[in-house]
Amino acid sequence: MAQERSDTDADVPADEPIVLFDGVCNLCTGFVQFLIPRDPEGRFHFASLQSDIGDQLLERHDLERHGLDSIVLIEGDDIYVKSAAVVRIASILGGIYALARPLAYLPRRLRDWGYDIVAANRYRIFGQKDQCMMPSEDVQSRFLD
Repeated sequence: MAQERSDTDADVPADEPIVLFDGVCNLCTGFVQFLIPRDPEGRFHFASLQSDIGDQLLERHDLERHGLDSIVLIEGDDIYVKSAAVVRIASILGGIYALARPLAYLPRRLRDWGYDIVAANRYRIFGQKDQCMMPSEDVQSRFLD
């Protein structure tokens, strides 16, 4: 059976990591802005959870957007959510950030507990934007929405 291909499939890199983030959260957009200069090869691509392509990627990977307040990393067929996404992103970045790799050996429940505390309070602590961030021209091609 042939798999149906959507119009956005051409815009989505198949073999490069995609970071889905809350586009109105200051902490989340700050995380994306932290990643960009540390990824000079441009491996990471980005889409906000509020975008159509973000919705399509979540649906394609059987993740529900409702109640999802997390960074999501899509790497091929592998999906990382919450603390697993952060640890995997740090691992891909390499260098000093690879020091986060051992955190993967902590029980996921414990890692996600800390992540959930930050996620639940991120708007109160870090604030929120009225609209999603607009990428600068030099990195615009890495944003999928």
